[in-house]
Amino acid sequence: MLHSHVKYLVLLLFITGGARIYAQTTTASSTDNSSSPLAERENDPYSKFGIGELWNGNNTVLRGMGNITSAFENPYEVNSDNPASYSFLQRTTFEAGAVGSTRTISSGGQAYTTGTFTLAYLNLGIPLNKNAGMCLGFRPYSRTYYNLQDTVTNSPIGNVARSYNGFGGMNYAYVGAAAKFNGLSLGFNFGYMFGNFESSTASIPIDSAVTNVAYVGQYSNYNRIGGLYWKGGFMYERTIDSDYTFRIGGTVTIQQNITDRHSVYQISSYNFGDTLVHDTASSTVNEKGNLTLPLTYSLGVMIGKNDKWDVGLDFTATQWSQFHSSVDTTLYSGIASQSYKMSLGGELTPNINNIRNYFSRVTYRLGLYYGTDYIVPGGTSLPVYGITGGASLPFRRSLSHLHVALDVGRLGTTANNLAQETYVRFTLGLSFNDKWFIPRKYD
Repeated sequence: MLHSHVKYLVLLLFITGGARIYAQTTTASSTDNSSSPLAERENDPYSKFGIGELWNGNNTVLRGMGNITSAFENPYEVNSDNPASYSFLQRTTFEAGAVGSTRTISSGGQAYTTGTFTLAYLNLGIPLNKNAGMCLGFRPYSRTYYNLQDTVTNSPIGNVARSYNGFGGMNYAYVGAAAKFNGLSLGFNFGYMFGNFESSTASIPIDSAVTNVAYVGQYSNYNRIGGLYWKGGFMYERTIDSDYTFRIGGTVTIQQNITDRHSVYQISSYNFGDTLVHDTASSTVNEKGNLTLPLTYSLGVMIGKNDKWDVGLDFTATQWSQFHSSVDTTLYSGIASQSYKMSLGGELTPNINNIRNYFSRVTYRLGLYYGTDYIVPGGTSLPVYGITGGASLPFRRSLSHLHVALDVGRLGTTANNLAQETYVRFTLGLSFNDKWFIPRKYD
């Protein structure tokens, strides 16, 4: 009876959690940046380009191993990045995670630090039988938040202060399923990609001599995005002998179009002493078009000793030359032709059966990665690299775990007057396991 109530409670938390995230996302359209709930987020100047900073929606387990997702499966954890892994699930698994991060940005001999704390992922994995499984999930896809300023001297209206502001993001809610045939598993995620972006640029005179006749110009850009989106994956597992297992896996997301509703406002303001006059010089409202998301593929291998250790290698690439918006050319300005990432990671459990020593049943993880980002500001490629670590702490008399992961990395370069970002991300996750949909033997 208790397990029955827990099932419905977990399902309720999953549904209401997703609803809350959607509500928070829609508030990003507020034009008052100072009062926006996103005003305390990380100030990332590179999120000004494209669809912002691509977000890691993997669970805490995978984050601790450098995100080696292509060939990873676990009967008690959900690998939502490769849907083929769902067929290996043995227990209904609910996962939730939150991430806190700090980012130090260095440029021109100066540096500043910002930080944030937010939801990282939600997953509900359900085994359907010994060869099939499914998943309901929610994961952030990208995020944008930046607040930048500079000055222009000797303009027609004197010295001018310019500000650049943007915020928003994209999220992915999906359902996935997988089936296994003689060691080969095929799976897919199918769901809805949605979000919005707002960016604005304002020019304000700063010379007091011209204040009473000042011309203020503001250019605002809005994108509201939504559409169906899918991803496929495969995984093949073979037992080398009674103790060792080899897996190869991969994913593909083909080039896909989702709807982009684009609005632009150009506003002029005149300050005549005690009178401030605003005038919308031009506007385009809800122009409907397509946002093309590019082909992404991954391939990985993994070898492990049952209930002891696993080591894996991953390669992921995206063809950003396919990225395009039919209604907003600013979205694909400064985008690379392609990006890639290589990851190496593993995990070790000293002795999962040692009930006398708790820490021998803890799983320890380590990983590292290197690649290039998908933006090229000023034509300069941005390297990204880092090291990760983590652990899973088991609950007593349960298959459930508390997971922690740490990611320390660097993005960008100070060459060509660009900025270099050093980030630290700490992820805390929970996974709860139970048996669902199993017929009672006795009533």
